[in-house]
Amino acid sequence: PVNHTIEHPAGGYKKIFETCEELNEPIPAVVVGVIPEWLSGSLLRLGPGLFEVGAEPFYHLFDGQALMHKFDLKNGHVTYYRKFVKTDAYVRAMTEKRVVITEFGTAAYPDPCKNIFSRFFTYFKGIEVTDNCLVNVYPVGEDFYACTETNYITKVDPDTLETLKRVDLCDYLSVNGVTAHPHIESDGTVYNIGNCFGKNMSLAYNIVKIPPTPKDKSDPIAKSKVLVQLPSSERFKPSYVHSFGMTENYFVFVETPVKINLLKFLTAWSIWGTNYMDCFESNETMGTWFHLATKDPAEYIEHKFRTSAFNLFHHINSYEDDGFIVVDLCTWKGHEFVYNYLYLANLRENWEEVKKAAMRAPQPEVRRYVLPMDVHKEEQGKNLISLPYTTATAVMRSDGTIWLEPEVLFSGPRQAFEFPQINYSKFSGKNYSYAYGLGLNHFIPDRICKLNVKTKDTWVWQEPDSYPSEPIFVQTPDSVEEDDGVLLSIVVNPGADQRPGYLLILNARDLTEIARAEVEVIIPVTFHGMYKP
Repeated sequence: PVNHTIEHPAGGYKKIFETCEELNEPIPAVVVGVIPEWLSGSLLRLGPGLFEVGAEPFYHLFDGQALMHKFDLKNGHVTYYRKFVKTDAYVRAMTEKRVVITEFGTAAYPDPCKNIFSRFFTYFKGIEVTDNCLVNVYPVGEDFYACTETNYITKVDPDTLETLKRVDLCDYLSVNGVTAHPHIESDGTVYNIGNCFGKNMSLAYNIVKIPPTPKDKSDPIAKSKVLVQLPSSERFKPSYVHSFGMTENYFVFVETPVKINLLKFLTAWSIWGTNYMDCFESNETMGTWFHLATKDPAEYIEHKFRTSAFNLFHHINSYEDDGFIVVDLCTWKGHEFVYNYLYLANLRENWEEVKKAAMRAPQPEVRRYVLPMDVHKEEQGKNLISLPYTTATAVMRSDGTIWLEPEVLFSGPRQAFEFPQINYSKFSGKNYSYAYGLGLNHFIPDRICKLNVKTKDTWVWQEPDSYPSEPIFVQTPDSVEEDDGVLLSIVVNPGADQRPGYLLILNARDLTEIARAEVEVIIPVTFHGMYKP
């Protein structure tokens, strides 16, 4: 994806970080090309859609208020619809015409109508955590939930995009929040991971399980439970966790040096106008730790896997092979937090400035790590990996830790293969060949990529001044080949004379265009989503 990097001197990308209106009803799209007749369903996606409240701006990419998007495909026709999720954060902001709930990188200031005493008592009620579910949407049983990374998830109607109810996971589980990247098995079982700040200040990461819909059709969330606890490398400082890996029999958790300073989080907060970003810091000495746990029975495995420092947001896939666990990741090298570079002011800069900032940021790299399951003390100093197809290594050191070195699957200067997707329903947790991703060029999304993880071959779809989103794979009915299907992505070409936003449908084989469905509106950035048949 790097042979001919496109430049963006016109700065059209700034338009995907601008507020838009929701729609009163679905609008028809103009279809160019022919949509496969079997493709019948909805692409659902989430991202920020309101970037300021009155005169008060949101500062970070992850602060804008959650907007849910839907492209409906049926009989070759397409409509587009979008609605703001009516979260507490959104409704209260609309009512009070100010930022009421502190977001990831924007502090809400105390109500100007309150005096110092009522402010003091509000503080003792504790932190009001945001429910701004702008990151992803996923199915739980028969229901659909929009989510961010806190303890709140929001039940939405995938047809009308109505907001149904807010669910506080703390009512059911001892977690402070869970990721926006659950793993979902074919029977509907949902697994996720979250931080848990224990009662006696003990700190752990909890893997949770939500069962499929019970026979009596009751809410599966009420039956959710913590399966296993993974230890933290540092007592008062959990690592930031964004996703995790799962194979047929194991969970894989990567503990990075990006830490949440709990003491800061619990003290500074609502008195000093602190936000979430202020509570992150980097541990410059720990590197990165890999943890494993078995799924059934769920037990932590005491192997101490270690490697050098990186940021990790997205696991691509993991699988078991011949006594080894293969873990493919989208990494960013170093311990500095990548989110420091995702303030809206940075992303809205002119192209030369955007490039300059990315020069100083951690460098992206797709990596494969291989973890040996069978570890013996006497094999100190030897490479423990005997899979014929990888150059990744694992070496037992004298202190009993196992040092991992990766195989690089893709690397290009400031060119990230990110927001990875696979043929999830057939190949999640299994030996696979293909990953699809959004190419970030100095953090600006400007291409769709395909990577053969076995041969390292790459394919690219890219057009000038066009800004795509995470590509979602939909398999052809009765497909045999892993890449027999289509990719769905929302693309924005802000400079187009007409219909600047469109749903792009690519052949997953070779990334050639099958069709596009164009609409008369600009569509702001979206992060994650799903295809609902």
